[in-house]
Amino acid sequence: MSPSVERTVDAITNASSWNARVNLVRQIPERFGRADWRKVFAKLAKDLYVPNLTPDFAYVDLREDFELPVIQAAYDAAMELTEGFANVSSADLERCLAIKPETLRIFRLLLGYIPKELAAATKVVAATLQADAGERYKSNQLPMSTDHLDIAAEPVSESRIKSMEQGRESSKAVIPRVLAETISRGITKTLFPEAAAGLRTKQDRPDLVHGWNSVRQYSTEGVPYPVFLHQRHYGGSFLQVLNSGSTQRGDRIEDAVQELFERHGIPFVRTGNTNQAEIASRFNLTVQPAPDFVVHDANGTLRGMLECKTTNDGGTARDKAARFRGLRVEANRLGGIPVFAVLGGLGWTRTADALGPVVQECDGRVFTLATLDEMVTVDPMPHLFGLA
Repeated sequence: MSPSVERTVDAITNASSWNARVNLVRQIPERFGRADWRKVFAKLAKDLYVPNLTPDFAYVDLREDFELPVIQAAYDAAMELTEGFANVSSADLERCLAIKPETLRIFRLLLGYIPKELAAATKVVAATLQADAGERYKSNQLPMSTDHLDIAAEPVSESRIKSMEQGRESSKAVIPRVLAETISRGITKTLFPEAAAGLRTKQDRPDLVHGWNSVRQYSTEGVPYPVFLHQRHYGGSFLQVLNSGSTQRGDRIEDAVQELFERHGIPFVRTGNTNQAEIASRFNLTVQPAPDFVVHDANGTLRGMLECKTTNDGGTARDKAARFRGLRVEANRLGGIPVFAVLGGLGWTRTADALGPVVQECDGRVFTLATLDEMVTVDPMPHLFGLA
């Protein structure tokens, strides 16, 4: 690599301020021929920006209801009320759920279902119980009445299941009954028909191979470590907490940017599904979709655009880089307003055709969660403080 590239990158890296750095980045197209731009921006991306990238897959959101103390408390209650999973008839389970609703979490985990799946399973059981009740009334030649329908079972909603797992009692006495019957049928493998060839149920696991007998055995003797690792292999470590927090995880960078702007009183609009047209009309934007954030001054004049992108895949990062070219074209159409990028994930360590082009299109205004606070030192941010 030519000394001039090294000197240029060093000068940008060691610039006294972010504004000075942006100014030096802008000079790259003037100092180098087009054929050299790619290697200059790739070198700059590698030296200055890659060290601040962290793998998105290395972290999970902290969710209190997924932590061990919550599970332990519910497990202890289930163990006590069923006397070590010895008293597990439908009536026993109903009593357990009525006394300690939070034990539902333990029985749901035994079935291997998420709340939405358990709710769906209760529809099957409720329909069966209702049909059975109807047959009993019919065989006894009793007319169906409102009272009889109140006795008939009803499906349990996902929200009700989550509420019970948090310890809140059900307002309907029939709910523990439907759940108890669902749990009982699930553990004894009579909830659904046998799996077709090439499939297996979620209850076809070592800890349920002999139904409640296996539960009792594992609860007293512990889970063999190979079995534990096998289940992690099957489901993926932290899979449920990752799935349940996918929206939160996807919004992590955007939430951090919003908090930063609010903390400094910078006027902004965060783009959502419902305000695309409003933003386009208000700020004369033609790029679609609108950038994740637009910042403006006290007069409502557009002063900058910001886009957040997270990926751990280099190919995806390369594809996402094209988005910043579109934003740069739009920014130039509007008079050269600055474009900012806030990136996350190891996919951006692909510098030649992913991170490098983003650095180029943003004139170096590229940040990560680790460097986010530095963004407010870059023009026009300092001039917008306290205007919101």
